[in-house]
Amino acid sequence: MSLVNTEAQPDLLVVQDFSLRFRGAPSDQINRVSFSVGSGKTLCIVGESGCGKSVTSLAMMGLLPAGAAQINSGKMLFEGQAMNLADPKAMRKIRGSRMTMIFQEPMSSLNPVFRIGDQIVEAVKAHSDATDAQARDRAVAMLQRVGIPAPAKRMRDYPHQLSGGMRQRVMIAMALVNDPALLIADEPTTALDVTIQAQILELIRDLQAETGMGTIMITHDLGVVAEIADTVAVMYAGTVVETGPAERIFNDPQHPYTIGLMSSIPQLTGARGRLSTVPGMVPTARNMPAGCRFSTRCPFARPVCTTEPPLVEIGDGHQAACHFAPLEIKLKESA
Repeated sequence: MSLVNTEAQPDLLVVQDFSLRFRGAPSDQINRVSFSVGSGKTLCIVGESGCGKSVTSLAMMGLLPAGAAQINSGKMLFEGQAMNLADPKAMRKIRGSRMTMIFQEPMSSLNPVFRIGDQIVEAVKAHSDATDAQARDRAVAMLQRVGIPAPAKRMRDYPHQLSGGMRQRVMIAMALVNDPALLIADEPTTALDVTIQAQILELIRDLQAETGMGTIMITHDLGVVAEIADTVAVMYAGTVVETGPAERIFNDPQHPYTIGLMSSIPQLTGARGRLSTVPGMVPTARNMPAGCRFSTRCPFARPVCTTEPPLVEIGDGHQAACHFAPLEIKLKESA
């Protein structure tokens, strides 16, 4: 199966045909997922709640509970090396240093009984031989780098003493204090007002340009995707249904689910009307349809959709998992 990035330079992270099933489930929650991201690039993984975005990210970080999930197929390569997701010791060597993650709710991610400075210092010392003084200096410098005013003073604050936007900046500082090669950001602007959202996204962009790190942004906000994405992977019910350069995904979506997502975006101009919706609900692992997982909600579904469609190349790295892609040609032929 071909991947998103086809440049000669090796990708920073490659996820290929990755499938995962939770214990006791009758079907795979994550089904043959493939995507990649390069250094200095941003991949946005999009889809509605329950489509498997966060589970995929936790699997990449080795943060799923031991014994709760079984990897049934595929592999993940990070910096050219296969990741041993089943080995906690091996994952600890790269998690927090070479690969790091920002979670969507900073108040529940930060420890409420420790000062923020101590939590950042702990992250430094866990992955280096820095002395206490060196670790504190790095923590102060990182807080200043992410725009925290009076960083040396703020080191003594507890999380509840900071606003939501400031807590998210602290989370970014903690994630980037060890200069990782890859940042995974899981809904980093959730529950923040629009102004703070814009500031956080701009901060991540600036730090990415400064350090050259690759970024995976997990979101359901297509406005965020349009603003920051180089490539996009659209997920539905635990599988990637479309992937490719952001411009092509927005201008020429080729999977019915992607088209539904794009159609649900409110328009600022033109006649007023009801927003378009995708009818139905995302299936759970216990009622997963055979073949195409979107077939029960798809307006173009045919008998062939009871077989699983592969990701097919449409052009210029643009791929869609639909029996009728490219839609403009094959739907007309089948009419």
